[in-house]
Amino acid sequence: MDPLGEIMIRPHYLFTSESVSEGHPDKVCDRISDEIVDLYFREGAKAGLDPYQIRVACETLATTNRLVIAGEVRGPALSQEKIIETAREAVRDIGYEQDGFHWKNADVEVLLHAQSADIAQGVDAAGNKDEGAGDQGIMFGYACRETPELMPAPIHYAHKILHSISQARRAGVEKHLGPDAKSQVTVRYENGKPVGVTQIVVSHQHREENLSSADIADIIKPYAIKALPEGWINKETVWHINPTGKFFIGGPDGDAGLTGRKIIVDTYGGAAPHGGGAFSGKDPTKVDRSAAYAARYLAKNVVAAGLADRCTLQLSYAIGVVEPLSIYVDLHDTGNVDPDKLEVVLMDAMRLSPRGIREHLHLNRPIYARTSAYGHFGREPDADGGFSWEATDIAAKLKAHFA
Repeated sequence: MDPLGEIMIRPHYLFTSESVSEGHPDKVCDRISDEIVDLYFREGAKAGLDPYQIRVACETLATTNRLVIAGEVRGPALSQEKIIETAREAVRDIGYEQDGFHWKNADVEVLLHAQSADIAQGVDAAGNKDEGAGDQGIMFGYACRETPELMPAPIHYAHKILHSISQARRAGVEKHLGPDAKSQVTVRYENGKPVGVTQIVVSHQHREENLSSADIADIIKPYAIKALPEGWINKETVWHINPTGKFFIGGPDGDAGLTGRKIIVDTYGGAAPHGGGAFSGKDPTKVDRSAAYAARYLAKNVVAAGLADRCTLQLSYAIGVVEPLSIYVDLHDTGNVDPDKLEVVLMDAMRLSPRGIREHLHLNRPIYARTSAYGHFGREPDADGGFSWEATDIAAKLKAHFA
């Protein structure tokens, strides 16, 4: 077994990943926390503040008709009313207007306070010292050739199923469906490659209490079939649609939510290691977020350059320390270059200090709310700078170096 605890060692196996919708209680909290990060960047820009001085570590709790927003911030002076309005608009956009959780009627408590001076002195640039990492930790990036997006197939298609249903719900096509949903996809691998789906699970909230599992299945199945590659579903595929029988009470009214509880959903669906740190609610001085983005960026460019079919990359940091403590690359015996040399080349291709990552990936922007559901990886970079870590703009440079 290698240092990363390799799990996919057989040519033939089943592997399962799950996704959750933007209306899942934990994802409601992730969305609100990321909206607060974006709010501080937007309002800071309006006030002419240096974006490198903005700090946000925002946690949200959601339960029946109640939201609690807590954490540490530094930046523009924002009223509680502005923060509450931002939270309500996020819940409204998700689609919650039910008795137990309503964007307009929920109680919202704000408990944000100034960032610790002890943390700030280690993170802030000063004199000859550049900006240090906002905390210690290990971060992983991963890429593989299982999908065009260079993501593992199980998590990619679990996201795609729910996202397609969400788009139809938001467009008013599927008026019977509520915001809360979960999916799970079991993929069959032959000779190490994904070839089909053996089981599909979708639990989806519905707005009419008398709808049956069969009724919901009639709605859900066409979206799942369209989301998956042709031929991956056959008569042997087992479906579990609303297996409890009814899913009328949903969202935080049915189950409390917290920021940062869906870290495997947010990343690679369990197909790669995870360092343990969540992303949402954190500004990019927190390397839990920014270095995980950098690790994905580098791993994806390695695979896009044709240097390997799979790449796992680990970075490690210490609080207040500028440069990463280590970089480790594993090509899973699929590479055509020396991993030791590749590590050196990657360190040269991108400066991996917190400031270097922020500058290279342009992270000082209000781009985070859109990451809060359907994964932080495997998404197309957008015109506003979101998902910049999904670009493959250094792949040609890496390929040329090893030509």
